[in-house]
Amino acid sequence: MNIVILGAGTVGASIARVLCARHHNVFIIDQSRSALAEVEDRLDVHTIHGNACDPAVLFHARASTAELCLALTNSDEVNIVGASIARQMGTGRSMSRIQHPSYLDTSTINIAEHFGLASLFSLEKLTALALARTIRTHGLFALENLAQGEVEVQEVAVVEDAKAVGRQLVDLNLPSEIRVGMIANSERSIIAGPTDLFSVGDHVTLIGHVGEIDSIRQLFEHKPPPRQHVVVAGGGETGFLLAQILEQRDRFHVTVIEHDEERCEFLANRLNSSTVLNADGTRRSQLEEARVGNADVFVAATGHDEDNIVCGVEANEMGCPRILSVVRRPDYSDVLTKVGIEKSVSPREVLAEEILSMLQSGPVISRRKISGGDAEILELAVGAGSVMTRAPLNDVPLKPGLSIAAIVRAKSIWMPGPDDQLKAGDSAIVLVEPDRADEVLNLFAEQKQEPSGQDEDQRDPAG
Repeated sequence: MNIVILGAGTVGASIARVLCARHHNVFIIDQSRSALAEVEDRLDVHTIHGNACDPAVLFHARASTAELCLALTNSDEVNIVGASIARQMGTGRSMSRIQHPSYLDTSTINIAEHFGLASLFSLEKLTALALARTIRTHGLFALENLAQGEVEVQEVAVVEDAKAVGRQLVDLNLPSEIRVGMIANSERSIIAGPTDLFSVGDHVTLIGHVGEIDSIRQLFEHKPPPRQHVVVAGGGETGFLLAQILEQRDRFHVTVIEHDEERCEFLANRLNSSTVLNADGTRRSQLEEARVGNADVFVAATGHDEDNIVCGVEANEMGCPRILSVVRRPDYSDVLTKVGIEKSVSPREVLAEEILSMLQSGPVISRRKISGGDAEILELAVGAGSVMTRAPLNDVPLKPGLSIAAIVRAKSIWMPGPDDQLKAGDSAIVLVEPDRADEVLNLFAEQKQEPSGQDEDQRDPAG
């Protein structure tokens, strides 16, 4: 795949390294000759010196024939404009990194849609989602986030005497915002239909809006997981977003520790149920005042790796059982487990995973295996004239082994009913058996309308 990267900084260079390792043909643009020289010394890439928003520079980087443009400079405006120009020049898909959260707010204007971009992504939001996923899946089954984090996938196990045992899916009367995707056990693995029964030991895949799934877990489990106290050291964008994600669930109480008084006021005004403490997370005495030793999870999310390691070590010594840390430097990863940090999350590695999930052809936005590989969950762009746009879902000839779990249209995301109809420009979250994935892609792919061959005055007025 031909890929253009805007920006040869630490993020752009790290993504280029991942893509080169997978034998993609990478062009990287930057205004810094020294940054380009450093990348060129270490990687087999094509480097172009110049402004990432200059059409001539983008043309030289072969943006007109590239399948993907990744805008990863330190300037939001350069990323948006450069990625948009590349898309207009012919790049198949353009995606832009964003640092300022206002650009991700679609309540006023959808920036991605306006500039013709496939998506905007924030390292801070991706990191917060990865941390939340680790916190929430401890001792549970896998969880994925889709549609920019607005839809989630969870797996739960059906326990003995649960309400769902022996009942058909249709009889559970699930909320319209939730779908049962897969039912799997040692003998079968199926995409759930209305008459399928639940048995003890089944692993059930649930798909729904963020925060909604917890409300129906009691159908499959006897009691919800215990309420957890999570302490987040660092009230920057990552810590703030993590607190927002966790406080959507009743089973988390969040305390954010932030040393800057003005930032504390910002956090207190925008978080609903989290506690905000004006304190220094690297000082043991102040961690003790925050009762970190009694917390269930401690997350070190300051802006500095060294501070994250220090306060993580302090929290571990104080008795907190689970320590997570944001660490940007890869050479620190081997040290962390030795000092009691359960898991580190690297923003660059999280971004690399996200981008790799998007390196698909045709209508695929992202593609992930779930339920041990027995199914795939796809985010698909609905192409103009595609089969899926021609009738309501109830009238589209879909074979078993496929489920449309959610529709994303502009600012709205919902779980579709039989009368819903997809439109060009929508995206859909689709659950499918692996051997049917290619067939599904054909249903969503753009198709040109064939001319009818009739003169205008010969056409059926009703048609």
